Amino acid sequence: MTPTTATSTRTAYDELVAISKETQLIGATAGLLSWDQEVNMPPEGVAYRSRQMSVLARLHHETFTAPRMGELLAECEGDGELMSDPLSVEAVNVRELRRLYDRQTRLPPALVAEEAELASLGQHIWAKARKDSEFARFAPTLEKIVELLRRKAECFGWAEGGEPWDALAEDYEPGCTAAGVEAVFTPLRTRLQAFLQEIAGAPKRPSNAFNERRLPVDKQEKFVRFVAESIGFDFQRGRLDVSTHPFCSSTHPCDVRLTTRFHEDNVNDALGSTMHEAGHGIYEQGLLGEHIGTPMCDAVSLGIHESQSRMWENQVGRSRTFWRWCHPKLADFFGKDVADLDLETVYQGVNIVTPDFIRVEADEATYNMHIMVRFEIERALMKGDLSVRELPGVWNGKYKEYLGLDVPDDARGCLQDVHWSSAAMGYFPTYTLGNLYCAQFFEKARADIPDLEEQFARGQFDDLRRWLNTHIHEQGGRYRPHELCEVVTGAPLSADPLMRHLEGKLRPLYGL
Repeated sequence: MTPTTATSTRTAYDELVAISKETQLIGATAGLLSWDQEVNMPPEGVAYRSRQMSVLARLHHETFTAPRMGELLAECEGDGELMSDPLSVEAVNVRELRRLYDRQTRLPPALVAEEAELASLGQHIWAKARKDSEFARFAPTLEKIVELLRRKAECFGWAEGGEPWDALAEDYEPGCTAAGVEAVFTPLRTRLQAFLQEIAGAPKRPSNAFNERRLPVDKQEKFVRFVAESIGFDFQRGRLDVSTHPFCSSTHPCDVRLTTRFHEDNVNDALGSTMHEAGHGIYEQGLLGEHIGTPMCDAVSLGIHESQSRMWENQVGRSRTFWRWCHPKLADFFGKDVADLDLETVYQGVNIVTPDFIRVEADEATYNMHIMVRFEIERALMKGDLSVRELPGVWNGKYKEYLGLDVPDDARGCLQDVHWSSAAMGYFPTYTLGNLYCAQFFEKARADIPDLEEQFARGQFDDLRRWLNTHIHEQGGRYRPHELCEVVTGAPLSADPLMRHLEGKLRPLYGL
């Protein structure tokens, strides 16, 4: 056997990175096709597009799981010098590529191709079913998706005492388990329900006038683009389009694509959606381009990613100091149509608490209840405790229990989200985890930058963006989510910062 030398190991590492970069190019190409399907593709193109996605998924999987990849990983892992610093670029890339390789080699290429094709078709069928509010039209496809995801979970496997949902969640939030989520969600739900009851009986009711004002969509588009650029989204490296469900799609830090949506009678929805997706985009643009194609140019998890979008949407975009800057801008873009809306009315409108059916339009206080409903349902689906045909009834029952709402139809009920149609189960809890991370990160940023919120009143957002770049974005995949939280804030994840944020803002608004 030829002894491993520093030179040969370095060559092995370079080859490993080259394969990683090649697979990233394939994945990025698939990402562009997926973005195009949501934004530009004519409806009749879906059948051929699903085949394109299937071929690319199979090619990506075969390239990444080739035996040579395993040989290179083993050679790199055997080099004590290369791996001596576990937080070095090289060690992080090897560690994370090993994690991904071990997961992907458990999946048959045929299953990977089948999932990509079914997800592409599923999104198309879901969109039609949602438009007509007919869950029965989507149900057969969802049954196929759930069956496939159960097979996928079996391929991955899960720890003793765990469950199938855990195997899927690992792709979105490394280390996340259903039991762990339940341990976080149960006490948080108790606190939120008590707070929501307190608000429901509050002596003051904020004005909702801002959310009812009809404003031209073309002016809304210019307004939200201006705000996204002002907070730091670089349109030389990104773009903003319209889709049914707002999202952010990134192939690399210099090509980041956002979508939003518009309602003539709710500019706040467009603004919140755009700031939210811009937050995702700022994260993607803040990754270190020199590491493109490797884990050091990847976001650590979707929970951490969501912390960035929610911070710009909520901690910034719903703050009084932000609106001290933004309120005069309304007049610049909408003129006499908003002349009677003073600062206090607008601020109240963006922070009003109103239990409603739609997750992406939910206020900060009720938002996490929407996530809990979805988590409980997909966990039951994966276990086999709930059939797809039973889903609407269970969904509606939970909305009645948690939010006191009678769901009027499937479009405003179990058909409102795109995730399950694209075979993304295990994803939803990352939204609430993101809210928790977000509040904790923001408290630390505010401590590090004492005049941070006063900067918002002057339209200055660069210090916050640079703080996030340094502490979170540029770290890439160096830390696990819970590790990053402790490194940045000095404390484990807690619900206390989120509750302090909500109670500190909403109690005065509601006279509590």
